Amino acid sequence: MIFTKSKVISCIGKKLVLETDANIEQEILRQKIYDAEIRFDDGRTITSDQRKKAYALIGEISRWSGFLPEEAKEWLKFYFTSEYGQFDYFSLSDCSVTSAREFISYLVEFCLKNNVPCREPLMSLADDIDKYLYSCLANKRCCICGQPSDFHHCEGSRIGMGRDREEIPLLNAYGMALCRKHHTECHTIGEQTFNNKYHVYGIKVTESLLQVMKG
Repeated sequence: MIFTKSKVISCIGKKLVLETDANIEQEILRQKIYDAEIRFDDGRTITSDQRKKAYALIGEISRWSGFLPEEAKEWLKFYFTSEYGQFDYFSLSDCSVTSAREFISYLVEFCLKNNVPCREPLMSLADDIDKYLYSCLANKRCCICGQPSDFHHCEGSRIGMGRDREEIPLLNAYGMALCRKHHTECHTIGEQTFNNKYHVYGIKVTESLLQVMKG
């Protein structure tokens, strides 16, 4: 995964030309990167809802780790800025909406990776639902309850009768990470009803996501 700041050179319809701060050509070739996610910073500052989510997540990680909340906040910010080098040191009092969204996504993924017990569903604390659902697939955690999960094939990529699960390629399929309980519920009440109930949806398995899921 590569992160870099970029300047928009031109945008015509769906064609976007960017100029990156760093030369990333070799890394793209070396890692065989085929997909990219673009975030635009519109200059707005962190919202009160984002600040509330960030501190709620920091509080959960603090209780799990044994660090005081202020200590946990500082080392989490340090690791975040170290791993995602495009962000400078920031304050949760006045950082940009974009920085806050990325930091919250980092905290959510930290909880998923480390199985941090949270009193509130992680989905309600996520600021970017796409990234949350992606992280659940990457970390094999149910997007509803956070328990260990299986891959649920969404409509259009489901396994029918007589078809071996191993024969169904995951690449370009749409799916969700669901535990056995919620997987059963999804099939029982129907996918559309399930999606409307929990406000979730399938995520397309890209080449990069597939490699993470196999890891």
